[in-house]
Amino acid sequence: MERVGAVVGPLAQAEGLELVAVEYQRESGGWILRVYLDKAGGITVDDCHRVSQQLGDLLDVEDLIDHAYTLEVSSPGLDRPLVTEADFARFAGRPVRIQTEAPVEGQRRFKGRLLGIAAGAVRLELEGGRQVAIPHGAIEKARLVVEWDGARPRA
Repeated sequence: MERVGAVVGPLAQAEGLELVAVEYQRESGGWILRVYLDKAGGITVDDCHRVSQQLGDLLDVEDLIDHAYTLEVSSPGLDRPLVTEADFARFAGRPVRIQTEAPVEGQRRFKGRLLGIAAGAVRLELEGGRQVAIPHGAIEKARLVVEWDGARPRA
């Protein structure tokens, strides 16, 4: 997937988009290559369509995947994954869920308000006000949590 990311990243950047994540997994209908893109103000269907067409052609030329797959290009959604240190800095103040590869302070799953990142550690404020520092390299999954303000989600 690193090689796919190396193809997608520059394409996304040339289109004024941010590459959020690349996933490749087997599902009931076969192999799926998912590419999540974003931009300030949100990504449009036209953005996804344009990148999908270009990326499909590039992947065919580069021949990086040796069997049939379905390409999906989409928004990461309101509960977008957080991957890079820049993501953890950018979304400080937002609620998040984090799962670690190994226990940190006796637990692997955390939910709290993201305080940011410093010295390679993601800082969270958990319910009750307790703060925890999770090494960025120990994070297996991290996602924003959608907040609701009455009848609709707040991004």
